[in-house]
Amino acid sequence: MGRGARASVCPMCERVISDDQKDAHHLVPKSKGGKKTVCLHRICHDQIHAIFTDSQLAKKFSTIEAILEDPAVQKFVAWVKSKHPSFSDSAKEPRQAFGSGRGRKQ
Repeated sequence: MGRGARASVCPMCERVISDDQKDAHHLVPKSKGGKKTVCLHRICHDQIHAIFTDSQLAKKFSTIEAILEDPAVQKFVAWVKSKHPSFSDSAKEPRQAFGSGRGRKQ
């Protein structure tokens, strides 16, 4: 890391994000007019979109704090926290591995 550079820490899993795993997440999806982004691990970002629809993200889950309150997200974070920071995998199918899923009712 260069002088003055700081390691990014994922606000979801609290692990350091390597450059090849950085992904920008729109807190309100671009399709819903969102502009503000946060830097996440790619796997954490993929998992958010595997669990929630864009409408759900825009209406109820537009902050990291709100996302982290979801039980399916909590299960995922507990699992991924033990992985090496450069660990990558495809998002888990929430209905099978972590509970809720895109189709759940609000």
